[in-house]
Amino acid sequence: MSYLVLARKFRPKTFGEMVGQGHVVQALENALTTQRLHHAYLFTGTRGVGKTTVSRILAKSLNCQGPDGQGGITATPCGVCQACRDIDAGRFVDYTELDAASNRGVDEVQSLLEQAVYKPVQGRFKVFMIDEVHMLTNTAFNAMLKTLEEPPEYLKFVLATTDPQKVPVTVLSRCLQFNLRPMAPETVLEHLTAVLQTENVPAEPQALRLLARAARGSMRDALSLTDQAIAFGNGELVEAGVRQMLGSVDRGHVFRLIEALAQGDGKTVVETSEALRVDGMSAASTLEEMTAVLQAMAVLQAVPSRAEAVDAATDPDAADTARLAALMPADETQLLYSLCLHGRGELGLAPDEYAALTMVLLRLLAFKPSSAAASTASPEKKTLNEAAAAAPQAPVRAVPPAPAPAPVARPPVEAPVRAAAPAAVAQAAAPVPAGHRLAVVDEPRQAEPRPDAAEAPAKVVGVPIRVQPPPSARDTPRPDEPRSTFTPIPTSEDGDFWYATVTQLVAAEAISALTRELALQSQLVGRDTDQWLLRIERETLSQPSSREKLTAALHGLGHDIKLAIEVGAVVDSPARRNKQAADERQRVAEETIMSDPEVQALMRDFDAKIVPGTLKPA
Repeated sequence: MSYLVLARKFRPKTFGEMVGQGHVVQALENALTTQRLHHAYLFTGTRGVGKTTVSRILAKSLNCQGPDGQGGITATPCGVCQACRDIDAGRFVDYTELDAASNRGVDEVQSLLEQAVYKPVQGRFKVFMIDEVHMLTNTAFNAMLKTLEEPPEYLKFVLATTDPQKVPVTVLSRCLQFNLRPMAPETVLEHLTAVLQTENVPAEPQALRLLARAARGSMRDALSLTDQAIAFGNGELVEAGVRQMLGSVDRGHVFRLIEALAQGDGKTVVETSEALRVDGMSAASTLEEMTAVLQAMAVLQAVPSRAEAVDAATDPDAADTARLAALMPADETQLLYSLCLHGRGELGLAPDEYAALTMVLLRLLAFKPSSAAASTASPEKKTLNEAAAAAPQAPVRAVPPAPAPAPVARPPVEAPVRAAAPAAVAQAAAPVPAGHRLAVVDEPRQAEPRPDAAEAPAKVVGVPIRVQPPPSARDTPRPDEPRSTFTPIPTSEDGDFWYATVTQLVAAEAISALTRELALQSQLVGRDTDQWLLRIERETLSQPSSREKLTAALHGLGHDIKLAIEVGAVVDSPARRNKQAADERQRVAEETIMSDPEVQALMRDFDAKIVPGTLKPA
């Protein structure tokens, strides 16, 4: 007889043998005992948690005839009657399992539903079990809706899926849904211990603990890994062999890394990482083990009484975990846990996963909250404080607040007035007497005239004709400045000429795409007989192809010139003028609506409001 794998050999035959799904078992047993049976059940959950097993046990409970052939519906099927044995063997004619992953079309579902009109042949109920039901097509779902809602009294539907989000709500509303949860590692460990005792296979507790963690809540995966470990260990399970088979990292390396990080020992961190590389250990497994240890440390730091409840015999790592929890501060534990958790996603992005592992570990040392940084900066601060204390204390005089300066008319943009810089520099470089307070100068703004400016008149520098000066900081509105105080776009002859030229090119569709953006976003700074100078804010607009296309378009208008482009602040551009015109139209439209008597009456009488952004100029 061929060998039967553990996952099939130890498949539960009754509800009492089910492990880790007490909430589902209790509901089904009570329903069977009180005869309150629904016509459709939906079992959801990840792989290997018992969806198909529950379906088969439910079918046996509905059709069990008892050892004497006189039994009825029961929560504890006998397992010896003809119906129970046939369902376990998969040959019961009234129990049909359909794999929706390979039979997902409407034809397969219709052929199954055609059997619903016939009464059971051997059993008490017909049971249709559809596995991976979320794989059915929409047409197949629609075909079974009517029968699923009102099936014959002898028909029961059992649906199973790992992705209930893909099942239509019309199907979900017709079923009783039970969610089978992933099993805890302790539950898996207990079941594996019982299975191996039955099989007479010697096993170390730590080896079984590794298998229970590697199963990730799936009992079938745990039994399959146990089969593999038995074959790998030649009939026995030892920790070293199971760890080598799974590629798991020894907890000793993990404890050494966490201890080195707690002590700020970067050398040990790098050396341990290199040792993992030499041994061929998985970097992802290292971060996973570190995450598990850090989670246990965080629990001990938050609830110290948990350390007394942990039995060292059942958890050999409890002592090391408690020692590290006392060694590392709680905030560093949380930070390292977050780094390890997110670092697993970075392993695939790095050219070398071990280099990525080293960077994840060293990141804690770089961002480690320590008092070392404060002590490093303290000598400099101390020196500054000593120098300030040694300096003679000059008497402090109260300075009355300066009166607000009167508004000063700004000069035209074509010919701005610039103060002589050398005089200001010489005045700033002069020694300041003790107790004198220096005036604060806002560099981005133009200097306001002082009361003594009349004594030293500013030197006027002429600006060449047809060359616009660079914009001052006042020409560009600040984001926090009200719209009513924005400085309007300064007009000039070059600006008017360039706006008319670009408008003509756009209307004639002579320019498009990036060339159009270059023309709209640029400012004509200066014109000569054979060359024009444009200024743009973004260098990405200055592409050679765009410049050549714009030059060719200007040639079509009769301007035989060459274009030169510089990068700088732009004040007057066709795009800015279009934006200003659009804002003005929007303002006029809003004022027109708000001043309308009917609108004001609606707002006053009915507390009506105008939704912002819904008013658009015609």
